[in-house]
This record gives sequence, C-alpha cells and structure tokens, in this order.
Amino acid sequence: MTTLAFDVYGTLIDTAGVTTTLSAIVGDKATAFSNLWRQKQLEYTWRYGLMNHYQDFNVCTRQALEFCEEQLDCALSETDRKRLMERYLTLPAFDDVMDGLESLKNAGIKMYAFSNGRPADLATLLDHAEITPFLTGTVSVDPKKTFKPNPVIYQHFVDSCGAPRDECWLVSSNGFDVCGAIATDMKAIWIQRNQSVKFDHWSQKPTKTIDSFSKLKNIFI
Repeated sequence: MTTLAFDVYGTLIDTAGVTTTLSAIVGDKATAFSNLWRQKQLEYTWRYGLMNHYQDFNVCTRQALEFCEEQLDCALSETDRKRLMERYLTLPAFDDVMDGLESLKNAGIKMYAFSNGRPADLATLLDHAEITPFLTGTVSVDPKKTFKPNPVIYQHFVDSCGAPRDECWLVSSNGFDVCGAIATDMKAIWIQRNQSVKFDHWSQKPTKTIDSFSKLKNIFI
C-alpha cells in the first residue's frame, strides 16, 4: 500500500505564519526576520547533524531566533522571545493542504507526518492546524538524535511505518529533504509552490514535481 511521508515545516505548515507576530514586535523587519530565522534554523540542524552533537529542533529554533535578533539589531524582551517560540506551536497549515489531505484520506492512503520537530511539539502543532485526524501517525527524528537529510532518518521512517521502501513516498517543499530521500531509494515529490524557487542541480531529482499540495490526488487517486 502506498505510504506518504509528509514533511511538516514548510510543506504542511507555513513557517512564514510567524510574520504577523513578528510585525507587532519588530515592525518592517518582520519579513527579513522570518526568512533569516528559517534559514538559520535549518542551518543549525545540519551543523549539529554533521558534528554528531545533537540538539533538538526546539534548541535550533531558539538559537536561530537569538541570532536573528542580534543580526538584524532587534532588541527583544524575554517576553517577546517566549511569544515567538510559542507561535511556532500554532503556525497555520498552507491553504492547499486540507483539500489534498481529505482526498487522500478518502482514498485510503496511509499518511504520516515526518519531521525534524520534537514529538510533543509536533502533536501540538498538528492538532492546532487540524491535520492530526488525517494522519496514520507521526515520525520524528528525535529518537535517532540527528536530522534530515541523514540517511539514518529515512530508514527510520521506513522502519517506523512498516511499509516496504518501494511503497514509501516523501512529500516535501524542501529540496534538501527530497534529495535525502531519493539518495536512499525512496520516491519523493517536490512541491514547488513558488515558481521562482528552483531545484538543486544535483544528481538526485524528484520523482515528480507539483505546484500545489492539492494535486497529490492526481498522482495517487
């Protein structure tokens, strides 16, 4: 049976949803802050993974926030920092997600959230976004103490869901994640919501590319 592994941050969940809260705190620096925060958050996961010095995703997010505060010369209070970290637990789903999930659920497709996030944080986030009822389960990297795109993580997904590798598909808007899955012989779909964003010029290429999450039903139904 086809089994889908959905990346969470940037695929199901819109990390730019923090911008509204940032606007109230840092004003016209909000968009730049949001973009840099996400960039550094991912960079820190890669660094910790390569160093074999695991710090969980919440630590990466907090350290990236503190970097942005200094880099963009924004004096945040501890209350501001707490508010922004809490906002990361209530980020919205992308507008195209619910239609896609409902169609796939009705077709009997097995669907998992597959994320760098901590299990408790993912549960809160996915519940708030009303995504949990569509999912068969959630697979976090946390038990393996490293991050995507380490090959160990994709094997962890296959082992956790109990499906044959050739029936497992990663669905992600993050190119590095797609490359990681393809490199371990999983199939992978890249969601290119922004046409100005190009895929990496690597030997690993998406099995399929779509421009909206809702178009998954055209592939699997």
